[in-house]
Amino acid sequence: MTKNERLLAALAGEPVDRPPVSIWRHFYPDEVTRDGLAAAMLDFQKEFDWDFMKVNPRAVYHVEDWGNTYEFSTETDKNHVLKSHRIQSPEDWKDLSELPSDQGVLGQHLDCLRQIGEGLGGEVPFIMTVFNPISIAGHLAGGAESLMKHIESDPEALHRGLEVITATFIRYARACIDAGVTGFFFPTTSYATSDLMTFEQYNEFGRTYDLQFLESVQDAGFLLLHVCGSNCFLTELLDYPAHAVNWSTEDPTTPSMKDIAAQTEMALIGGVNQGEAVTSSSAGQALEQARAAREAVPGNRFILGAGCTVPHSVNNDTLHALRKAAEEMA
Repeated sequence: MTKNERLLAALAGEPVDRPPVSIWRHFYPDEVTRDGLAAAMLDFQKEFDWDFMKVNPRAVYHVEDWGNTYEFSTETDKNHVLKSHRIQSPEDWKDLSELPSDQGVLGQHLDCLRQIGEGLGGEVPFIMTVFNPISIAGHLAGGAESLMKHIESDPEALHRGLEVITATFIRYARACIDAGVTGFFFPTTSYATSDLMTFEQYNEFGRTYDLQFLESVQDAGFLLLHVCGSNCFLTELLDYPAHAVNWSTEDPTTPSMKDIAAQTEMALIGGVNQGEAVTSSSAGQALEQARAAREAVPGNRFILGAGCTVPHSVNNDTLHALRKAAEEMA
């Protein structure tokens, strides 16, 4: 099977020659420029031959055109540092305007996607990372703590901002599809968790806008929902219109792959802990987790991966071993 055939079959629960496999990571200094990000993504794909590419842009690309500023990292192990953020008070949400898709930082990332598509030559499916609207709002407000204060003090103003964010990224997603992407990686980051808010709050400020975005891109071939963190609202979001779901399956506060497999028709991506299992000197733990995950998911709706982005300190030998293990799961 080709990579495209294998992925689409797994997403549909149809027979596959083996489970697809993909793992993703950041390359902080490289992702600062359009050409650097494209080269880093293509080099990573060339080395490991994943069945699909999850494009890992700098997480803050969503908000730079609105005025957030950052000190960009020049080191592989350090993320970009926030210098200033656009939203200083709830009143500022009322002045937020929709962004054009083809200009500024957003436009640069569209150019990057075109470069990646050309480099892949149609042989590898690739998906763009688009954070959910409440996550983008959190970046604009300077963090989750500030955003929670806006929820309490002026929810109507925040809703105005979320409407603008959602409209901007619905339009941007359409431009990404025109640029050649197969679909989208749609993460909830730190927001869809009871560690931060009640589910009633998430339902109002998160789910409402999540669904607007996902429903606008139903013609995309691959929509991957990533529900982040501990104590997350994973089971409550299984009715989202996505093709696959990814979460930290090894986190003791989240459901197992076996539990979730019984509750959804979505494909399940993961099985390997994104921390110690992939950074230790031996691949043994990661391989054990991968095999156990495959056994836990009946049928063909299993895609091997990590529970989240793997760190810069990942052991590349372990990644090669996981890639080989997928071949042996035929």
